[in-house]
Amino acid sequence: MFTEKVLARSLRLVFSGSALAAGLGFAGQAMAQEAPQAPVARVEITGSAIKRIDAETAVPVTVLKAEDLKKEGITTIEQVLSNLSVSQSQTGTSQSVGSGSGGASFADLRGIGANKTLVLLNGRRLANNAFDSSAPDLNMIPFAALERVEVLRDGASSLYGSDAVGGVINFITKKDFQGGVATFGEDQPQHKGGKSLNANFAYGFGDLDENGYNFSIVVDHQEQKALAGGDRPFNKRFPGGLSSSTYPANYYQNGDSFNPAAAAGCNAPNLISDGGTGCYMETSPFVDYIPKNRRDSALLRGTFKLNKDHELGLEYLTSESVVGGTIAPVPYSGLYVNRLRPDGSANPYFPTGAGFDPAYTEDGTPAGVLPGFAHAMWRDMPNGSRMDRNVNQQQRFVASLEGKLGTWDYNGALTWNENRARQELYGYSDGGIISQGVLNGVINTMGEQSAAGTALLDSALLSGTVQHARGQTTGLDFHASREFGNWLGAGNAALALGGQGSHEQFSSAANTEFAEKVVASTGIDPNSFNQGSRNVYAAYAELNVPILKSLDVTASVRYDHYSDFGGTTNPKLGFTWKPTRSVMLRGSYSTGFRAPSLYDVNSAQTFSNSAGNYDDPVNCPGGKALPGKSPAATCNTQFQVLYGGNKDLQPEKSKNATLGLMFEPVNNLTVGVDLWAIELEHMIGVLASDDVFADPALYAGVYHRNPAGDLSVDGAQCATPANCGYVDLRTQNLGGLKTNGIDLSATYRLRTKAYGNFTLGTNSTWVHKYDYQNDEGGAWHRNVGVYSGAGPVFRWQNTTNLGWNKGELAAGLTAHYKSGYVDQDPTNRVASYTTFDTYFSWTQKKGLGVTVGVRNLADRNPPLSYQDSQFQSGFDPRYTDPLGRTFYVRGSYSF
Repeated sequence: MFTEKVLARSLRLVFSGSALAAGLGFAGQAMAQEAPQAPVARVEITGSAIKRIDAETAVPVTVLKAEDLKKEGITTIEQVLSNLSVSQSQTGTSQSVGSGSGGASFADLRGIGANKTLVLLNGRRLANNAFDSSAPDLNMIPFAALERVEVLRDGASSLYGSDAVGGVINFITKKDFQGGVATFGEDQPQHKGGKSLNANFAYGFGDLDENGYNFSIVVDHQEQKALAGGDRPFNKRFPGGLSSSTYPANYYQNGDSFNPAAAAGCNAPNLISDGGTGCYMETSPFVDYIPKNRRDSALLRGTFKLNKDHELGLEYLTSESVVGGTIAPVPYSGLYVNRLRPDGSANPYFPTGAGFDPAYTEDGTPAGVLPGFAHAMWRDMPNGSRMDRNVNQQQRFVASLEGKLGTWDYNGALTWNENRARQELYGYSDGGIISQGVLNGVINTMGEQSAAGTALLDSALLSGTVQHARGQTTGLDFHASREFGNWLGAGNAALALGGQGSHEQFSSAANTEFAEKVVASTGIDPNSFNQGSRNVYAAYAELNVPILKSLDVTASVRYDHYSDFGGTTNPKLGFTWKPTRSVMLRGSYSTGFRAPSLYDVNSAQTFSNSAGNYDDPVNCPGGKALPGKSPAATCNTQFQVLYGGNKDLQPEKSKNATLGLMFEPVNNLTVGVDLWAIELEHMIGVLASDDVFADPALYAGVYHRNPAGDLSVDGAQCATPANCGYVDLRTQNLGGLKTNGIDLSATYRLRTKAYGNFTLGTNSTWVHKYDYQNDEGGAWHRNVGVYSGAGPVFRWQNTTNLGWNKGELAAGLTAHYKSGYVDQDPTNRVASYTTFDTYFSWTQKKGLGVTVGVRNLADRNPPLSYQDSQFQSGFDPRYTDPLGRTFYVRGSYSF
């Protein structure tokens, strides 16, 4: 049912509309489908373990040349993936602001999750990001060292095992590099903020064939200045990041909130009225659109020819990424304010004229809280904005041996990968000191501070490391391939056999002493410590058999055994059929799996704020607080959410199918159409807050209320679990996912003696269906063209390149397009997003090279979005670029 219905229906769509789509220029990378120029040596292409002369396989692979990417002004791996139509979404550096992800950036092919896209460097795995153990941080890969990027747009668990469900991205570095090149560049936005610099140096010597060795080193440095919340007007499109923790504070006992600024209409910086006697505070203006970040990496590589048949390779990678973002000052949501100071005098910072009950009390109040007190929801503006600094370090060592043993081509390696991450906080404050200072009437939550209040706030100011993590993987792998006889008279059959073993370990811990003082604003359990380890063993085989001169079939199978989840077997079957020299039909069907990561299973339980503002479905039905309940603490606010691991998780399972047609209707024009379909079961993830609050009856089991029947709004309230009200969003097996669509590509080349060479390339992805479940056997939710759950899935994504070169000169124009969608607020439709980039370059083979260009030529602003899942407001930073028109220049010298 999976393949017949989906592929039959999609095939009718393709053959009725693909020619029109290609003709209209639905887009792609010009270099994405370059046909190989009849290589003599056997090569191994991502998606197959068989070395072969013919690089065309039964699976769709997009190849991006680093040389072309650099001309387009691309300097980071994150930028590479943002230009791929097959990449529905990705976690970029901007989304690290306030997220606790360690500043990592992740790939996500087909939009099914970063943990289901396998990322390789030179064909082998990297260590996953230590903070969440889900996927490698793209910031760790040195862009300057790349020769090309191969993107397999198909599931490949039968060859690579876990994670290769949505596809595989293989970053391949230069192997036999000789000579040197130094490059310096600068990117300067037309508008304020966001300037970036980059520099790299590469040098290699030794010829493998003549000298028997080659050594090379690549050093890459990149840094970007912050794009602050005040540098662009997007967060002024509507009040964003609304919070009931304000400056001056909101006060309440039971019932309505009171704010001293409300009488004047909340006419104070970043305040707006809550429609009653309280105020909301806009936090989005404090948030960086793009955080300050720096990346340094070095790749050392040595290759030795032991003899004509055997080659030894040694490779060492070291990388460091430092990302520092800014968010609003520390919020305090559960402060007690006494009417009287400890000496019996009146507290001048207690709100007057608010009609509070002078005898008010409640159960469970701590010592020192006197009758008639009030609660305050306050933000520590005197100590300024909060900042975090995420330091992510990676080391990787590979010792490989490849060559020939008789008629077998072989390749084996010992690998060691380590990722260390730590999160440092600045501008935070000691919750204990703040709470006592407010209670005793020393700190003024209504306005300016006295000398004593300022001194106490200064003493409460904190900076330090709040948590750190480490992940390590050690592995051994080996595979070999060879051709056999011409079994059916149509060509030589080929077989590959391989196996691997690895040991994974993961640990993370909070800095208890520091974490205790900032728990109110971080939600990080001060006693958090989690760790896990596993052993994984695998064996696989791949067989390619030509059935006819024009038809061959490839079959592969892999068995994996996890020490904590048992074994799984996953097969794959594919074919290529070439009825003529200018037409090729290809297809594949496979199953796949993804074992829960060590973090999915072992991560500590942590309280955090909900992704957006919501109404408590019990205490604020329809947006109106019940009598005796504070609107500030129950309506349009953030509640405490429990995140963490789950030892009862089951592996995800998948089915993948592709059917593609490559043809050349006229000379120098290549057109490609690939149908793809993916089905997932037992999806691992967390429920979206939007879904949980939209249907509280369905998800009643995830609401856990405190004895007063409330949900907590402050992390400090959850330091004692018995007094904590929260929504349980720990990791679980959610249900299924079904998605399918079409990849379209076209490349046309025109070569002239007088005017040079022209290349027009298009590459596009059209998603026909993307439906998901929140529960096993539950309702299906449509996601194509609709913000649902964590975000939208774009119906169309495409990129078009027009390139020209003549001798040492080259120029290009690139267009990027994303279709519009129904926003998180369904009354708004987010507009489509189109940007144009252009460049001109002059490059000598040996000597000086200069490239100048402009990104976002028309200075297109990101379209309006009311999303609240990201800290940035007014647009969605996951899919758009807030920098605007940006000029760049690159200068290089080759020697």
